[in-house]
Amino acid sequence: MTKLEKYLVWGSSAVVTATGLAYAWMKYLMLPADPFAVVNHPLQPLVLKLHIVTAPVFVFAIGMIAMRHIWPHFRKGLARARRSGVSSMLLVLPLIVSGYALQAISAVSWLSIVGYVHLALGIAFALAALGHAIATRAAPRAMEVNSNEQANAAQVFCRMK
Repeated sequence: MTKLEKYLVWGSSAVVTATGLAYAWMKYLMLPADPFAVVNHPLQPLVLKLHIVTAPVFVFAIGMIAMRHIWPHFRKGLARARRSGVSSMLLVLPLIVSGYALQAISAVSWLSIVGYVHLALGIAFALAALGHAIATRAAPRAMEVNSNEQANAAQVFCRMK
């Protein structure tokens, strides 16, 4: 991935996750100061709008890396950070679909169900993406150690001949 792609994917993931968690906290965990209030926190509408505006950037970023990063690594069967990467990508499609469905559904009962599903998928995706970030940072060091060990083994073997 290019630096632009990395910044776009990780930056949009961070902003969408932060705004989604902030919105969920405001909506589900806070109590309004006024019993007649429509929202639980004065910034709740702004946080929701930020989430809705940054989500398409996230979708674009995922689409941008799909053909140059995700699909080639999946097709080649690369082992490095595979579980976390595949987990992230299996979660991203239903996450995107449920996000769009939230804006199209008008039935209150379905809206509530899809909202909880979207929240659960968002948390699961954030954890999988975080795991992927950790795995991709840890894997090169492990590979470097293995390649150093292989180089040392090759030097020892060559000296034995």
